[in-house]
Amino acid sequence: MKDSVPEEHLYLDFSHQDRESIFPLHTSISLFLLSYCDCKLFKIFLVPTCENTGDQFVTKRLPGDLEVHLTSRCQLPMVVQSCCLPAVVVKDGKFCRAGLSVVLRHIIQKTYEADPSKKNVLELLGFKKTCLKACAEVSQWTRLCEISIPLAVEGFLTASPERCQPIPADILQLERKLGEPVRVHNDDKIRRQKLQQQTGAKTVVPVLGKEATDEVKTGEVREHPLPSLELSVAFSKLRVQEVSHAVNREAPLIRRTKTSDLPPLDHVFAEGLYFTLTDIVLLPCIHQFLVYSKRQGKDLVNLPLISSWYRRVQQVPGVKKAADKCSMQLLQLPELMPAPEEQLQDFSSVPDELEEGHEDSHFIGGPRPTMTKLMESGIEARFSPHPWPKWTIDWTNLPAAVSPGEGKMSRDRALRKQQQLNNLVAAVKKLAKPGDVIVDFCSGGGHVGIVLAHMMPSCQVVLIENKELSLMRAKDRSDELGLNNISFIQANLDYFNGSFNIGVALHACGVATDMVIEHCIKARAAFVISPCCYGFIQNTVKFKYPRSHQFKEILSYKEHMILCRFADQTAAQLPPERRLIGKQCMGLVDLDRAWAAEGCNYSVQVVSMEPESCSPKNNMFVGTP
Repeated sequence: MKDSVPEEHLYLDFSHQDRESIFPLHTSISLFLLSYCDCKLFKIFLVPTCENTGDQFVTKRLPGDLEVHLTSRCQLPMVVQSCCLPAVVVKDGKFCRAGLSVVLRHIIQKTYEADPSKKNVLELLGFKKTCLKACAEVSQWTRLCEISIPLAVEGFLTASPERCQPIPADILQLERKLGEPVRVHNDDKIRRQKLQQQTGAKTVVPVLGKEATDEVKTGEVREHPLPSLELSVAFSKLRVQEVSHAVNREAPLIRRTKTSDLPPLDHVFAEGLYFTLTDIVLLPCIHQFLVYSKRQGKDLVNLPLISSWYRRVQQVPGVKKAADKCSMQLLQLPELMPAPEEQLQDFSSVPDELEEGHEDSHFIGGPRPTMTKLMESGIEARFSPHPWPKWTIDWTNLPAAVSPGEGKMSRDRALRKQQQLNNLVAAVKKLAKPGDVIVDFCSGGGHVGIVLAHMMPSCQVVLIENKELSLMRAKDRSDELGLNNISFIQANLDYFNGSFNIGVALHACGVATDMVIEHCIKARAAFVISPCCYGFIQNTVKFKYPRSHQFKEILSYKEHMILCRFADQTAAQLPPERRLIGKQCMGLVDLDRAWAAEGCNYSVQVVSMEPESCSPKNNMFVGTP
């Protein structure tokens, strides 16, 4: 590994400490990953929430081989002050990564880039490197692991010891998830191996013995019936062995068995068979929960799967060493018998807010009955006249890097993108004042933000995007233009908490439009938003549909979903009548959103972008508080 001066600063919250952990748990998780990866590439700063916290008080409870500094919130770079921690910022202070999953994934990637021999670290990102990549706002699993469980454990630990605390619902949800069948990319092959093992055929597999608790060693291979094929697959991968080389040829009966008749795979780790970043995130949380439960004399009989997972994680090479560095004294739990299925259902029922997402979303019939129902109540799609239908950007006199054509798209698509930008930029220019902060949400490659930063040098522009590669392309274009009034944040929207004056989003997908509107309302900021992907709209933990009380009085959730599904049918190749119905459905869905915002003391117009051919999704909100 190259020994170089850290170019990136990692900022972590510090609220208080227990015997074994630093809180909030997001900080303990980050430090545990750094210890597991043996990563010293970042200059680490703790940001105390209490001004009286002393240097010595904090540093003596940190992993001994990490150099950590204290800093106050007012001393943070401006771009970091707009974000929830943890956050990583590059030296120039313009590019920030914020939020637990984004920061942890970045630590893993930087560790592997610095030392490609650490393949076990890269494997934490899982198959296709997508572990915890989905936003917590839309992925129930990411939300459970990244947000809900850490918060639930913190609440559990801070509750009064005199009160009898029930097991948090999110812990029970994890127990239920660990009992579900595993799906992996090659599960048909592994399930056939499991069937072969169950039928009594001997298999040649690595023996799981004492070496499973030590650092990586060469696994013995011998003929040995294993209690679990899943364990052999999981630990073979941890030893960089190919289990397929160690399994006998399938018997004809096994090969002929239908996929639907194969036995399901059991969880070894949180996401299935393989040890991933999710296990790293969960371990400090579950450890703290178990330690506290043991102190309180609580019975863990209802958590046999979590207990098994906790014991199994300790067998992963490197975990105990990292735990020792972080002063985590891992417990030795007894093996618990799985609870009867009906008892598990009682204890680990799905929380109401998670269950709603599974409501049946398959509909029969078209949107006309729903549209008629609204019309009978006097509700139809309404579009305001376009305030600036002829206004255009003088693209020919702008530097090439400002044009969306620089983003590797066809000439026709680049022209349509320019037309879309004409609409949004016209609206923003009418709203903005010198010194305003403009946030380009879901910025992608920065088509909107870069034009605004170039054309409005007296304003500060912030680009927020979850996808790293898109944001890196935007920064490259910004650097080429020499823009000094622009910054970049790779984060889920929930991790941005800065103040701003105008929020803008071009084709914010599905629920993201409602998230952007919510952010703008909280900041009392104006907004210019073009929605997209109406078919992806669905109830989430934070958002319920319909949005406005006017629509809620008339439509059910399913009826609203019918409008959303048909609002996506506006593509140019569809018959004109069908496109017209799609446009009307778009208008109704966005009218519901506009009325919901007006209920928060906003004035909102829904207009069609000019020309309408610039995009099948050509609606645009202009909202002012």
